[in-house]
Amino acid sequence: MQKQGLELKQTQRLSPLQIQTIKLIELPVQELEQRIRAELEENPVLDDGPAQDSDSSDDESPKDVSLDEIKDDDYVPAYRTRVSNWGKDPRPEYNTFSVKESFTQSLVDQLGFRNLDSRKRQIGEFIIGSLDSDGYLRRDIASVVDDLAFRAGIEATEEEVEELLGIIQEFEPAGVGARDLRECLLLQLRAESQTPDVICAERILTEQFNEFSNKHFNKIMSRLGIDEKQLKSAMSKIIRLNPAPGGQVDDSYSDQAQQIVPDFVLSEKDGELSFTMPRFSIPEIRVNRSYAELLENARGSGEKAQKEAASFVRSKLDSAKWFVEALKQRQNTLQKTMQAILDYQHEYFLDGDESNLKPMVLKDIAEKTGFDISTISRVVNSKYIETHFGIFPLKYFFSEGMENKEGEEVSTRELKKALQECVDAEDKKKPLTDEQLVEEMGKRGYKVARRTIAKYRGQLGIPLARWRKEL
Repeated sequence: MQKQGLELKQTQRLSPLQIQTIKLIELPVQELEQRIRAELEENPVLDDGPAQDSDSSDDESPKDVSLDEIKDDDYVPAYRTRVSNWGKDPRPEYNTFSVKESFTQSLVDQLGFRNLDSRKRQIGEFIIGSLDSDGYLRRDIASVVDDLAFRAGIEATEEEVEELLGIIQEFEPAGVGARDLRECLLLQLRAESQTPDVICAERILTEQFNEFSNKHFNKIMSRLGIDEKQLKSAMSKIIRLNPAPGGQVDDSYSDQAQQIVPDFVLSEKDGELSFTMPRFSIPEIRVNRSYAELLENARGSGEKAQKEAASFVRSKLDSAKWFVEALKQRQNTLQKTMQAILDYQHEYFLDGDESNLKPMVLKDIAEKTGFDISTISRVVNSKYIETHFGIFPLKYFFSEGMENKEGEEVSTRELKKALQECVDAEDKKKPLTDEQLVEEMGKRGYKVARRTIAKYRGQLGIPLARWRKEL
């Protein structure tokens, strides 16, 4: 039984090539280029320049050798890879595009600008990691203190956590780190110039939050001693605040941005779709002639030092083979996955009309390609495609689906678009409840449950009906 268990464990072990391939698949094109450069710089054996002409008149200069010329299969020199038509500088002819950095990373970067010692920085980073996707800290301070002790090994007091949370609440986007909606809105108001309208809005949220939530406008005016004009001005300040500051960090353009390069470029001609991967080509291994000769001379040699040197070179060339083969497998995987997405969403990619975007999940593409769902997930993550109607992360094209009244499957993105249109068209003095939105969606041909309306409304940042009511 022990032997059988051991054999099972061995069959599940990943080979060095598989591990290398998995790591490379996850990388977007810019990071991949950096990874290839790192391989070039770390290898002492291969030449990174073009292959030398064998007819060169300079007989004293060593000639590099193609990997294919190294015939002995059981040895491998350390290598340097060379990409055809690619020098040390990034190619200028391909555009880069800006996308906003991740929400968490943005906060961590802002924390780095504060004059904090290592311990406080660790506490701050832990708090940032505890925020939900909307930017709220949904846990009480005592729980955070306990988590710091058990999960991070940091003994902290509630006062220290409160202090660091206060610092984080000063970060952009305004409202981040709040523990409830009122605190979130107040943090945003306090970050603004303290005009009379802003001060009045702060009073409403501080002193009359329940009345504000329930739209009891007369009570607010009576208790605060303000007239309708002042109330309207203050309410206009509150309504435009963001109730989910974490959700505003997305793929829109931003000055606070990192550069990305599309991994794929889409082309459309006469209804035919194709794509290229212009920033990537398989590198060619060129072995320095001196090391090739060392390997040749080591064959049949009895000298220990020469054999040890050759053994080192062999191990390096094995590593080179794995790396290049992993690059080939990465390219094949990305090409097959992208082609499957294009085939699946053909109508959408013709003109970018969102109504043509079909429901699609990772499993759908996994079945078309024969890859595991985990592999598709790695391909989709952090990859972008440039189209004639914009630049999109591959994740954008994946969404769950539901059926309309005709039994046809429609994407959640289409449903959300219809829901937004219903809300935009409503009478703001009598905004639609979730039950009424179900009816309106039904009139448009979508059968959606009330809980689904509530879910999509939350994802779209649409407040409850009573919050949408206007004077």
